[in-house]
Amino acid sequence: MTTITRPRRRIEWSRGATYLALTIGLILTLMPFIWMLLGSFKTQGELLQRPITWWPEQATLDNYSRWLTQLDYGQFFVNSVVVAVAVVIGNIVFCSMVAYALAKLDFPGKKALFGLVLLTLMVPGVVTLVPMFVLVANMGLVNTYPALILPFLAGPLGVFLMRQFIMGVPDALLEAARIDGAGEFRIFTRIVLPQCGPAIATLAILTFLGSWNNFLWPLVVAQTEKMYTLPVALSLYSVGSNGTYYGLLMAGSVLVVTPILILFLFLQRYFVQGIAMTGLK
Repeated sequence: MTTITRPRRRIEWSRGATYLALTIGLILTLMPFIWMLLGSFKTQGELLQRPITWWPEQATLDNYSRWLTQLDYGQFFVNSVVVAVAVVIGNIVFCSMVAYALAKLDFPGKKALFGLVLLTLMVPGVVTLVPMFVLVANMGLVNTYPALILPFLAGPLGVFLMRQFIMGVPDALLEAARIDGAGEFRIFTRIVLPQCGPAIATLAILTFLGSWNNFLWPLVVAQTEKMYTLPVALSLYSVGSNGTYYGLLMAGSVLVVTPILILFLFLQRYFVQGIAMTGLK
């Protein structure tokens, strides 16, 4: 009996230790978000007092009220949504097309082109910032939606992600469609894309997250208040002549993070599935 029960006890202890470690990790991960949420209901004086307190002593909605009424949050939110949605749609369409060509079509220079895609993954975005701004300025697009959208309509990460997933689509399906007279565009839209739901959801989340949180490029290109996105407005209006307005900063951060959390909650199953299946190709 002893030799039978010891392995079971070890498994139970191991499982308990795993759950404990995961719980501690979850608490440590959530603490900054909880502090941010609670701090958004505090006054500036309460945030600066020592010792610090977690729970607001006198909860207030003034920070949110200022964002929603005085700082034109609606315009900043619309700008961020327009830019993020356009960038997501562009990446889904163009990255999928390029990925299909790299995965299922044969043409000269295919391997070299894919190697170039992988090479661009290692190029920091700051390196291309100045040339990209000069190009946009020469086209007369500064302080417009196209300036915020066009440089990010397709990215190497999206091409790589979709290519790895499309590689798993059976070639027999494509050959059968070609025998039936279907063209490549029809094969792409009717056969390949419907099977790429998890990969598309993963690409949508990653692209939306990157566009929504993009700060440096909108800061350079958006030169008037009506074109500010939420990260730019958050950085500019949370700092005054007397220092940083921490309550305003935290309230704005909550308003910025909430749409991303909602999107992830709706698409998390597809996100996990897409990452897992892409890694198996």
